Amino acid sequence: MERIKSFTINHDILMPGFYISRVDGDITTYDMRTRRPNMGNYMSDLTMHSVEHMFATYIRNSEIADDVVYFGPMGCQTGFYLLIRNADDKQVFEITKKVLQEILDHEGPVFGASAVECGNYRNLDLAAAKEECRTYLEVLKKQTNMEFTYPQ
Repeated sequence: MERIKSFTINHDILMPGFYISRVDGDITTYDMRTRRPNMGNYMSDLTMHSVEHMFATYIRNSEIADDVVYFGPMGCQTGFYLLIRNADDKQVFEITKKVLQEILDHEGPVFGASAVECGNYRNLDLAAAKEECRTYLEVLKKQTNMEFTYPQ
């Protein structure tokens, strides 16, 4: 059986950053790697869930809202996948930074924090989302790889 693309990336040298994972027709999958893999520092369920609610809401209300296909956490707890249709990579990168800042500036409850809206609404915490987004935004502000390619 052929390995999937994400299993061909050398996770031993992968650092936090914003990468193009794959392109399938008009859909680009972005690897939003917030943590270094296999180093023991993983996101908690609370953090992943909280960022998911906040980022998904803001990106689906951004100027590329109609092209957002999916946003969600990686099972390995080291980042998120963002799928965008008809993507302009640099625009998506800039909007990602803008969304992270919007989360940092957010006041009030986590979006979707009720039993009617979420199947595990008690597992949300704005401070956890903000801390993850703050750290990741600092990484993106320093990113120089504007081709968004994985390290070799």
